[in-house]
Amino acid sequence: MWFSFWRSKDRFSLDQLRYLADQLTKVQIVNDVNKDFVIEALRSIAELITYGDQHDPSFFEFFMEKQVVGDFVRILKLSRTISIPLQLLQTVSIMIQNLQSEHAIYYMFSNEHMNYLITYSFDFRNDELLSYYISFLRAIGGKLNKNTISLLVKTRNDEVVSFPLYVEAIRFAFHEENMIRAAVRAVTLNVYHVGDDSVNRYITSAPHTDYFSNLVSFFKKQCMDLNRLISETLKNPGPDSNSTITAAVDEIEDNLYYFSDVISAGIPDVERLITDSILTLLIFPVLLPSLRTVAVNHVGQDMQSDVVTSLYLLCCILRIVKIKDLANTIVAALYYPLESFTKCSEGQVNGYIPDHGFKSESDGIDNDNLAKNNKKRLVVHVPCSSSFSDFHAQSITMLNNGSSSNASLREVLLKYVTDGDDVQVLGSLSVLATLLRTKELDESMLDGLGILPQRKQQKKLLLQALVGSASGEEQLFSSESSLTRDGIACELDVYLEKIKEQYGVSFQPPNFVSSPRVPRFQVLDALVSLLCRSNISAETLWDGGWLLRQLLPYRQSEFNKHHLKLLKVSYENSACAIEKEVKGFWPDLLITVLCDEWRKCKRAMESSSPPKEPKSMLFPPRKLFSEEDIPEGSSFTAGERMHELVKVFVLLHQLQIFTHGRTLPDQPLIYQPSDHRTNSRAQTSGLVSVPKPGTEMNLGNAVPCRIAFERGKERHFWFLAISVGTSGWLVLAEELPLKKPYGVVRVAAPLAGCND
Repeated sequence: MWFSFWRSKDRFSLDQLRYLADQLTKVQIVNDVNKDFVIEALRSIAELITYGDQHDPSFFEFFMEKQVVGDFVRILKLSRTISIPLQLLQTVSIMIQNLQSEHAIYYMFSNEHMNYLITYSFDFRNDELLSYYISFLRAIGGKLNKNTISLLVKTRNDEVVSFPLYVEAIRFAFHEENMIRAAVRAVTLNVYHVGDDSVNRYITSAPHTDYFSNLVSFFKKQCMDLNRLISETLKNPGPDSNSTITAAVDEIEDNLYYFSDVISAGIPDVERLITDSILTLLIFPVLLPSLRTVAVNHVGQDMQSDVVTSLYLLCCILRIVKIKDLANTIVAALYYPLESFTKCSEGQVNGYIPDHGFKSESDGIDNDNLAKNNKKRLVVHVPCSSSFSDFHAQSITMLNNGSSSNASLREVLLKYVTDGDDVQVLGSLSVLATLLRTKELDESMLDGLGILPQRKQQKKLLLQALVGSASGEEQLFSSESSLTRDGIACELDVYLEKIKEQYGVSFQPPNFVSSPRVPRFQVLDALVSLLCRSNISAETLWDGGWLLRQLLPYRQSEFNKHHLKLLKVSYENSACAIEKEVKGFWPDLLITVLCDEWRKCKRAMESSSPPKEPKSMLFPPRKLFSEEDIPEGSSFTAGERMHELVKVFVLLHQLQIFTHGRTLPDQPLIYQPSDHRTNSRAQTSGLVSVPKPGTEMNLGNAVPCRIAFERGKERHFWFLAISVGTSGWLVLAEELPLKKPYGVVRVAAPLAGCND
């Protein structure tokens, strides 16, 4: 009988389908003798049904009439070899993926056949079988809608009591294979985005809510792995360190984008579950306790990695997971002193015993019980002396020194800006920039942090004035153009109370100073202090300049004289360093680099996003070169240093122009006749264009010389270097005996580094 299968037939005909279905009904046992026929029959039926769905409806009508899916299930029960389940799962997956008729999909999902296959006890020790099974689940998930999903669930009193597709899929949500995890996530997203209320109630009821906390726990373990990887890289950097960190970062961001996709389904309870899990499992017990300042002179590498990882993850969570309550709760937590989370970590957060910062490298990680490990507390070491002592007086009232246990996390971030190393500065700036660009944050929360752009302040106050708010009109035309203290405190109190009541973190309310402008002055002071530092890379300073440009007021009343003085001194020091480069290795390229970096800096400052991405803080910082670091004769290192100095100078120069209210030109005004002797020589000589042989010129500034074109025949000439704008020449002229001190140009050549 089995060999009759191979007789010549029209492959894509109803007769062929009828023949194959008839042969399958006769199969009573599957063994080594007939398994090849069964496999080929299953494969051919999938081809025929797919063909018939597109060309002849009678194919699927016959398929339904003969209940061929029932024969599929019967053959699976008879099978004793792994090859039959493999082919059966592939056959059903192909059919579901390719069927376009809704009627056909309804039939496939009815009669509980799909649920039987979903819950069948396959031997998943076989990796290939598991792969086919996951593809089968994904194929079903791709066809879900409000009509088809009802065929895959069991209900009682209009409530879903069983949903095998979802339950079986999330069993593999944390499989070691990335492809399997991705397929499971695709299935879950298909379920969430159907929008069926009864299904949504099912997935947000116990025990299925554990899936969301397990997701965050799995993500937390990835964060721990990233932190350990960064710590190892700081100790022993290797040639593959950057690529390894990049791969880990990509996986972490993929997880966060999955959270974002889940939230976009618009299921309120799911959003709440994810928010609570991120706060209680990651933010409160791990990330925030990692931000600590201690009055010592150096930072350990393990501690450094914890700070960097925490700052980066805060940026990612705020940037990708767009939940209003989550963002505003994180901002409210920044007003807490660090010890609040330390004490909270020692106890419980909402009934959960969390960790204590990042786990040290010497401690093992239990993958199945991440939530019960005690993490070592992180300390970040920065000098304790305040850099704000000479700044605005009101700022000091709220800024504690770095060694104080009462210092809020917001103050710690500003402390990183003023006293931290390059990586800490970049991390803190990235967090502030991310908060600034987070649309889910209330504007009053941004204003309380001191990072609300003034254009948004003016817009809100204008709206208040237009609707008749006396306070809004009064502030709009006053020197203190900021939201009221009461407005800031009102929004903040809501989230402070939520942290206390819902998450069990005790805290004394912040003491707001009388002026709501103080937080803004603190941020401006910190940024000005940063721009006066010489031990920070130019790229990081550009990030600070970008943030300063976002906060600069339209009036100079908020940008006080001390700010302007400090920026001017820093600019003058930078200008002196550039002048020294004229006598360095690369004077001929100095102008070219200056013009190029001017354009780049102007574009970066006017951009809507900061120059550097947050993940750049995870990679080893670029080494800064001082004069002592340059080996004798090393032109490459000198060029790197010159490039760095130019970038700093360009930034400070553009900020000088901006703070004085002038329009920033597209190109730097490099040549000014009153400042350059070469231009004066050009005017004195009478040469204002390209010097041509025979042109008469003044020899007043020229240098006499003798040149022998032939042996024993010397001639007297005059040598002069002149420039006009970006053009310059070397000129040899011959004196006119009857018209001293004038002469005639004999030869002219372009000056090195000039345009002509």
